Amino acid sequence: MIPNDFIQTLLARVDIVDVVDRYVPLKKAGANYTACCPFHSEKTPSFTVSPSKQFYHCFGCGAHGTAIGFLMEYGGKSFPDAVEELARDAGLEVPRSVTPAEDARRVQGQDLTGLLLHAAKFYRTALKEAPRAIDYLKDRGLTGPIAVRFGIGYAPDEWQPLARVFPDYQDKALETAGLVVAGDAGKRYDRFRDRIMFPIHDASGRVVGFGGRVVDKGEPKYLNSPETPLFSKGRELYGLFQARQAIRAAGKVVVVEGYMDVVALAQHGVEYAVATLGTATTAAHVQKLFRLTDTVVFCFDGDEAGRRAAWRALENALAWLADGKNAKFLFLPDGADPDDYIRRRGSAAFEGLVGEAVPLSDFLLSELAMRHPPTSAEGRA
Repeated sequence: MIPNDFIQTLLARVDIVDVVDRYVPLKKAGANYTACCPFHSEKTPSFTVSPSKQFYHCFGCGAHGTAIGFLMEYGGKSFPDAVEELARDAGLEVPRSVTPAEDARRVQGQDLTGLLLHAAKFYRTALKEAPRAIDYLKDRGLTGPIAVRFGIGYAPDEWQPLARVFPDYQDKALETAGLVVAGDAGKRYDRFRDRIMFPIHDASGRVVGFGGRVVDKGEPKYLNSPETPLFSKGRELYGLFQARQAIRAAGKVVVVEGYMDVVALAQHGVEYAVATLGTATTAAHVQKLFRLTDTVVFCFDGDEAGRRAAWRALENALAWLADGKNAKFLFLPDGADPDDYIRRRGSAAFEGLVGEAVPLSDFLLSELAMRHPPTSAEGRA
C-alpha cells in the first residue's frame, strides 16, 4: 500500500500542466490550458487542464482526473506505476507498507525485467548476422525501420545461444523468465531457437515476454513465453505499447490474431492494430482496450474457427459495453489473414473493410439465428 498522505504530497509537488504537456501539446487559454482531447476524436478543443486546481477535464467525453489519473488513462499504467513515475520526476522516494513476500516479488520482477531486456538486445544483434532471417522478413514485405520499431530479432539455431550473454547460464532466474528450459538429466537449453523474435511489452514499455515464429517450416509455428511472474497471455496484447497514440488518433483499435498481422498492418500505415497472444480474447484484454478507445474492432478469419473466436470475444466484450462504447466484428474474405490481405490489396482496401465491420448487435443476432434457426423449437421461442 502507498500511504495516502504521500499521494497528496506528491500531487502538491508536481505540476499537472507539465505532466500532460509531455504527451499532449497544450495551449494557454486564460487561466487554463486547452487541447483536443486525447481520449476521443474531436476537431474543436474541449480538453482543459487547470494549473490552479491541478486536474484535467474534457467537456466532450467527461474524462477527468489528477496527474496520476492522466498517466493511468493515457499511458495505460497501473496506479503504482503512475505514482512511481511522478515520484521519480519529483525526486521523491515512494514509501511502501509491504510484506516481505510482496517485497520479494517486487525485487524478482526487477531482476526478470533486466534479463528479458538483455535477451531482447541479444536477439536484435543476432538478426543483423542472420541473412536467412533477414530475407524472410524482406519476403514478408517488412523494412528495417518497422523491424526497429517493434524490436524484432532472431534466436540463433543453436541449443544455448543465450550462454554468450549470460555467463551464469545455470541461473534459475533464466528459467523463471521463460528464456531457458531445464530438460532431462539437468540439461538446459534455450526455449527459443531458430525463430524470428517479437518482444512483448507491457503498458509501461517493459519487455515482459517474447513470441517466436519459425523461419522455415516447423512446429509449433508460433511459440510464446510461458506464464511467468511478469507475463500472462490473458492480460497482454502484442503491439499495444507501440499502437497507443495511433489508437487514440484513429478513435478505434483493430484486434487481430498474430504478431505478423500487427507488424504487416503497421508496415502499410495501419498502426492501430494489436494481437492476442495465441489465446482467446479475455475480459482483461477488452477492459484494457476500452480504456484507450471507444471502438474495438475484432478481426478474424471467416471460417468456423474464426467465428468461434469472435463469439468468445463477444462474450467478454458484453460486460464492458456502456454508452459510447462499441464492439464490432470484421471477417476477412476467402480465408485471408490481415497480413496476406493488406499485402495483396493495400491499406485502403483493408481500412474500407474496417469501416464496414459488423456491430456487435448484428453479429449476435446472426449467430443466434444460425445456432437456433426459426424452424427449431429454440428458434421459435
